[in-house]
Amino acid sequence: MDALIFDCDGTLADTMPTHYISWLETLAPYGIAFPEDRFWALGGWTAEAIVTVLAREQGVDLDPARVAVEKDRSYARHLPGVRPIPEVVGVALAYRGRLPMAVATGGTRVFCEQILQRIGVADWFDAVVCAEDVPTCKPEPEIFLEAARRIDADPARCRVYEDTEPGIEAARRAGMSWVDVRTLRT
Repeated sequence: MDALIFDCDGTLADTMPTHYISWLETLAPYGIAFPEDRFWALGGWTAEAIVTVLAREQGVDLDPARVAVEKDRSYARHLPGVRPIPEVVGVALAYRGRLPMAVATGGTRVFCEQILQRIGVADWFDAVVCAEDVPTCKPEPEIFLEAARRIDADPARCRVYEDTEPGIEAARRAGMSWVDVRTLRT
């Protein structure tokens, strides 16, 4: 292993409960159900992609981009409660300055930067790749391949730390080894 790539939400930072609360607040007025198992299955997708899929599945006519903005506003209100995931931050700390490291997140840059600042790791990474930097979301591999490119690492020599099935599948498709951080949490 020559480089490490970390997802942000649910991997470096315990943001997933905050995201889920924000989703429920945002979707309720539209009558869109978002069961928790479905929420986890769509981990790593962009907000607009999630809204598009849920609205289509549930026959609701709306503007996905506008609803994604509403979800982001709700999430911003809840962001002060976000905390690091010690087990994963500990891995990053152990390799800080020893290996090239990147963040590759399906989240937006504005939130990713706030989260990394909030948990005290913003200056630990050589690159941060966000949803707006690639054309497709996880489980497609582009976000991890772009992160490897930005830190000048061979994808086959990268290890990805992820917390969702779409993220793990993206790492597989990128030809990278991966760690399911759900197994690290105590």
